Amino acid sequence: MIRTAAALWFGDLRTGDGSLTTHSGALEQTPYSFAPRFGDAPGTNPEELLAAAHAGCFTMAVCAALTRAGFKPTRLSTQAAVSLEQVQGTWTITASHLEMRAVVPEVTAERFAEIAADAKANCPVSRALNLQITLDAQLDTGR
Repeated sequence: MIRTAAALWFGDLRTGDGSLTTHSGALEQTPYSFAPRFGDAPGTNPEELLAAAHAGCFTMAVCAALTRAGFKPTRLSTQAAVSLEQVQGTWTITASHLEMRAVVPEVTAERFAEIAADAKANCPVSRALNLQITLDAQLDTGR
């Protein structure tokens, strides 16, 4: 399986801009630039897209493992926070923190924690990242 995306850029780093397009069409000339990457301007950036990929991959891995174990999750919600920091003068993605809140009838907190920890370590995006990955996975008592 091969998935593709393309980036197009015009101009210099600080004042230029570009767009991202995925083969699937999920992103179609989606704008990105310096301002949303290093500031708070609207638009996307590589770190935000990496966070989305990690959250989605991890959530699907937890769902698959729960299903294999005989549980039927009602709701799985994950937020990923990817850190971009200066390390020895070079911008570096240093960490990804996953926070999951889940409603899964009949699973114990201990079994859920085991499944979530395994998914954190073994989802394809986690395995592709060479950085610290932390996890806060909790079962919600309500729906």
